[in-house]
Amino acid sequence: MSGATVIVDSGGANLASLCFALQRLGAGAEVSTDAAQIGRAARVILPGVGAAAPAMQRLRAAGLVPVLTGLRQPVLGICLGMQLLCRASEEGAALCLGLLPQKVRRLSVAPGLPVPHMGWNTLEGLKADPLLAGVRAGDYAYFVHGYALAPGASTLAHTEYGQALSAVVRHENFWGTQFHPERSAATGARVLQNFLRL
Repeated sequence: MSGATVIVDSGGANLASLCFALQRLGAGAEVSTDAAQIGRAARVILPGVGAAAPAMQRLRAAGLVPVLTGLRQPVLGICLGMQLLCRASEEGAALCLGLLPQKVRRLSVAPGLPVPHMGWNTLEGLKADPLLAGVRAGDYAYFVHGYALAPGASTLAHTEYGQALSAVVRHENFWGTQFHPERSAATGARVLQNFLRL
């Protein structure tokens, strides 16, 4: 394995801001769809902005599905990238990577709770995990999403938006944040710093 952190080029618009966030922490990152490079990386980040079905189509076209599901180093899925770790998504009836057994479902529209959910929400119900070291219940993170994962056995923290939603998940060496750490100020910087130490 190389010492590099590799960001999977999933076609999302948040690649630049994610690279800048890592640079602010003194960490370089390479953006790639090269299977060998991803496999050699010390850590892998799977970002995502957009819809699940086209994102999975891009990963399949690049031959990355077996690569990603076979990784043994720390992997962090961000926003859509976290949802892609799941079995499936209602968004486009997409079959995803299947690392988490749950299905991602569309948020319910309610008075005062527009969809997509965009804005700052608190993290609650935190469980002890290296990714969340130094993060406290009530800390704010920035969310932009129209689909979400209900809390389950893999949930490390949740947020409230009309109902409880998974904000951070983990399955073995795969972590996911529904929020954007690269846009979540001090809380996001702490999460990224913790990931770089895994």
